Amino acid sequence: MSFLQSLKRVFNPRQETQSVPSKFVGPGYDFSQWSRLGLTESRYSALRKNEDVYSVISRLSNTMAGLPIHLYQKYQQVDKTPSDLLNGSANPSLSSYQLINSTEVSRNVDGNGYIFIERDPKTGVPINLWPIDTATVTIERNIEDGSIWYRVTGQQFNFLVFNTEIIHVKHISPLSEYYGISPLDVLNNALTFDKAVKDFSLKEMKKKDAYIIKYDRSLDPKRREALIADFVKMVNDHGGAVVQEQGMQYERWEGKFQPSDLGTSTEITKKKIANVYNVPLTFLGETGQNAKSTESVMTQFVEMTLLPIVKQYESEFNRKLLTQNQRSRGYYFKFNVNGLMRGDTQSRTSFYQMMIRNGIATPNDLRKLEDLPIAKDKNADKLWFSKDLALLEQADKINAVTTTAEPQPTSNNNLEGGEKENADGDHETKDSNEQQTGSKARS
Repeated sequence: MSFLQSLKRVFNPRQETQSVPSKFVGPGYDFSQWSRLGLTESRYSALRKNEDVYSVISRLSNTMAGLPIHLYQKYQQVDKTPSDLLNGSANPSLSSYQLINSTEVSRNVDGNGYIFIERDPKTGVPINLWPIDTATVTIERNIEDGSIWYRVTGQQFNFLVFNTEIIHVKHISPLSEYYGISPLDVLNNALTFDKAVKDFSLKEMKKKDAYIIKYDRSLDPKRREALIADFVKMVNDHGGAVVQEQGMQYERWEGKFQPSDLGTSTEITKKKIANVYNVPLTFLGETGQNAKSTESVMTQFVEMTLLPIVKQYESEFNRKLLTQNQRSRGYYFKFNVNGLMRGDTQSRTSFYQMMIRNGIATPNDLRKLEDLPIAKDKNADKLWFSKDLALLEQADKINAVTTTAEPQPTSNNNLEGGEKENADGDHETKDSNEQQTGSKARS
């Protein structure tokens, strides 16, 4: 569907849509907007108040926003609209980094992230990208053809558009639903339990030690109150040290708070957060006994966590920012995640040497990966290969050439004039023999 057709359908008064069913919508009531606003606020409260959740979400959003993304045509990088929207300024008020960062935060908090594509009314070319508050978006289905539409009802935007005008990235969802499941909803019980344990532990830590006072019943009330007042004063003024007076006995009632209990609860919560967000546990500060190298951890993170997220962004960008004609001509967006897997200096050096020796990359290609200036030498853009390598199918030819080039053993018949072969197989000339004979005669 073209952009102009989408606009026509938006303003068509006969257009009928049906909201996606939810437990907040029923006969005579519709609290879907209220529910989404309330849920979103509670989820962001967890982001603000739980350091482990904040750590995971900030790592995912910062990593995604920091990945280089370019427009390619058949493996060749090109600088063409709309690539500048994802590499520079997404709109007059927002950079492309902030756009992807905020969208990824919304995806990890609410389960969904939305970006509105503003197009040129005449050409339909994207000119701006705007992040949308997840609480203001309602996904609706056309009852005539089953197509998906997005209704936005907020202070900044208020419209109904076809699904190609909204970039929608999300967490997993059932086939019958269009909203992604919020990871914080999955973690709700774990986070609630963790908060209860921390609140209880904090109260126990703030409690002062209590005392059981035993006194003689023969004491009159005034004397008893005076002794208790003196006891309280001693505790407050002397850090808990008291002097036991005659007629009264004191037993100290110590708090039962155990720091190990809090540590166990925190460790369990961290494991659950890491499992739900599918990140290595070391990202939350848990090393454990089976600690892995940094390179292996990053490889696991890229392959198991980052690549599925990257593929989702790429598919949305390719489908909704590029036309069918551009896609058929080989245009596509692609994030570069190779930089996260290059490892330390030693690993990168071995990798780069292998790439150059096997003719896979030029020196300038590798200089780009290290953010070094391009070399002006004409050979820096050429592919090189090692001379000690050859095709296996050419082994017979190489062996034949080597055999032909080997020198043939010489015999006595091939000796030149004045030469002879000694007992060791060495050639000696007549002149040298005569010189040796003359020297002996003189001696």
